[in-house]
Amino acid sequence: MTTPFTFLTLEIADALAIVTVNRPDKLNALNATVIAELDKAFTELSQREQVRAIILTGAGRAFVAGADIAEIAEGADSPAGLESLSQVGSRVFTKIERLNKPVVAAINGFALGGGLELALACHVRVASEGAKFGLPEAKLGLIPGYGGTQRLPRLIGTGRAMQMILTGGMIDANTAASYGLVNAVYPAEVLLDVTRSMAKEMIANGPLALAHAIEVVAKGAGMSMDDALALESRHFGVLGRTADMREGTTAFLEKRPAAFKGA
Repeated sequence: MTTPFTFLTLEIADALAIVTVNRPDKLNALNATVIAELDKAFTELSQREQVRAIILTGAGRAFVAGADIAEIAEGADSPAGLESLSQVGSRVFTKIERLNKPVVAAINGFALGGGLELALACHVRVASEGAKFGLPEAKLGLIPGYGGTQRLPRLIGTGRAMQMILTGGMIDANTAASYGLVNAVYPAEVLLDVTRSMAKEMIANGPLALAHAIEVVAKGAGMSMDDALALESRHFGVLGRTADMREGTTAFLEKRPAAFKGA
């Protein structure tokens, strides 16, 4: 990555990028700089053909413990200020959600407020045993502003999402797993290794297939079943005309690993 970052670190190896929010003294709280750097990092990673999957995690004992409360308090002087803050964060998180490469959140600690909303924008979430999750904005006289009121109910159901939002309370990793909020829970010491292994499984698949799958799942969620199935069929047909599909089926029949080119 050519861009220097103040609050992010980046590692790229073997087609896998690991983005770490690195503001541990503030529990990786999201301020305007962090959000701008996430925007820049994911824009650049989307354009790097050699990067096939991305892990997002946090430094220290938090994934991201929320938005920067001091910055919110400053923005509260103007209703337009907080609306703009919400719009910017939502735009960046939506960019992550719509990225055409898998993004896996390795939730190593607190994922609260904007941190949980950031995790919700990722395609897959895995957590350490000590991770904690919550949307405490109501305790500040606010609501979630980076997509939490919309993504969380779609993921875990309205009743459970309402309870989390209206109480502002935290849940632990095992409860999050039982809700379907995270895919799996692992000991902290193996979390990143397990997440890397999962990402590498994704990388082994056809990159066009991954991109189309992400798009169809995301778009189909807002459609009727008939329209969503028609969308799936269209994308299935498009992929059927690719060199990757021919390579994948040929490799299967020849009992060898496929060498996908993204074409």
